[in-house]
Amino acid sequence: MFGSIGMPELVIILVIALIIFGPRKLPELGRSLGKSIGEFKKASNELRNTLDEEIRIEDQRDQRAALRAEQDTAIAAAIPPTGAPVAPAPPAPPANETVTRTTDTSPVA
Repeated sequence: MFGSIGMPELVIILVIALIIFGPRKLPELGRSLGKSIGEFKKASNELRNTLDEEIRIEDQRDQRAALRAEQDTAIAAAIPPTGAPVAPAPPAPPANETVTRTTDTSPVA
């Protein structure tokens, strides 16, 4: 955590802090330092979560845009271009009428 600071260096730093701040003020400084480190960790975690959420939302937007582009391409491929001949649909027989067939029984000469 402290990198190249060893135990002797740490003891020297604590002795200097004790001399500068005194025995009454040192525990108070330790508590405030601990609270500050805790708040910093909390803020950094919130920032990381916010960034992850924004990245996830951006990925979803990209996926939706790609899906819309695919759908538009498929629709454009299904619709014939303007000016192209379109074959008319055969007329549907009327639903209420019946079709009767007659046979010709006349003799063939």
